[in-house]
Amino acid sequence: MSTATETRTRPAVWVAAGLVVVLALAALTRYLEQNVPEWAADTSFDEFFAGIEYPVYAIALGLLGNLVLSATGLRARLAGAFRTEFFIKTGLVLLGASINLAVIVKAAGPAIAQALILITLVFGFTWWLGGKLGLADKLRALLASAVSICGVSAAIAAAGAVQAKREQLAYTASLVILFALPSIFILPALATGFGLEPAVAGAWIGGNIDTTAAVTAAGALAGDDALQIAAIVKTTQNALMGVVAVGLTAYFALKIERKPGAARPGAGELWRRFPKFVLGFVAASVIATIYLNNVGSDAGKPVIDVVNDLREWFLILAFVSIGLEFSLTSLKEAGWRPVGVFAAATGVNLTLALGTASILFAGVEV
Repeated sequence: MSTATETRTRPAVWVAAGLVVVLALAALTRYLEQNVPEWAADTSFDEFFAGIEYPVYAIALGLLGNLVLSATGLRARLAGAFRTEFFIKTGLVLLGASINLAVIVKAAGPAIAQALILITLVFGFTWWLGGKLGLADKLRALLASAVSICGVSAAIAAAGAVQAKREQLAYTASLVILFALPSIFILPALATGFGLEPAVAGAWIGGNIDTTAAVTAAGALAGDDALQIAAIVKTTQNALMGVVAVGLTAYFALKIERKPGAARPGAGELWRRFPKFVLGFVAASVIATIYLNNVGSDAGKPVIDVVNDLREWFLILAFVSIGLEFSLTSLKEAGWRPVGVFAAATGVNLTLALGTASILFAGVEV
């Protein structure tokens, strides 16, 4: 084999090896989820382990794998297979098949209202506080987009819109994951402690946690009803990501960058940045609703169960990848100010999301 051929083949080999790691950890997650409660039966920990579901095992194993691969120097080479965004978007499209279209229609109005309120106020607060603390405009844009919309995906869209540095994107992504991981477990526990209705709990989780993957994990821990609303709320915010990205493109091009001859962003740019998986989510719901209406819920249940099982596998792959992708390296470089901005904005988002969810989703039945 020639040197050129070896160079082309080597990345593919590492991606394949990384995929084997992800699949192995996903399989171990499923094994633990199914067997640990049985092992803990008739012990003092039986109730505790009975309440632990697959997102906990998947993220924990991903973080453990992260430590091992980092220590052995293999993590960077295998990272091409850690496709959190692909896995979570595929899982969410499949999730649409388990959500009746009537639920989406019922929750769409409150979800849109909540998304507009949170994005406007939280983005504005983050941008303002970042300016007060002297952060660079591009970093402010990334932090504000991430905390107000949908975490890493929004940060990626914003980075393209404002032409941010890769280091700024890596820093923002690490902050998102750092704050999202504990939220996966804390928010469902708080929702239970506050006695929130499933729809309110789901809307709070979906409107507050900054990544779609973490929202799905927290929603799964809060229950199926809460998960459905959380997914609808977060996909609604995702749908507005394109609008925000185009707005940032225009603002930086026309106001901050002020480059002569810069083209004005148009409808094509809006469509390019629009998260297409949102359409797949709705399409899956429409198809499943029509199918169940035609064959009946009893006859259609086995098919939906297969789709749901496949969806859980993709979500497990996503949660494993979250743990594998997490990195503290870039968090050490920018100091405390961006962390303070992100923490303060998260607090504002937490409070606003609880208030809007309690008002807009009270009495909504799933």
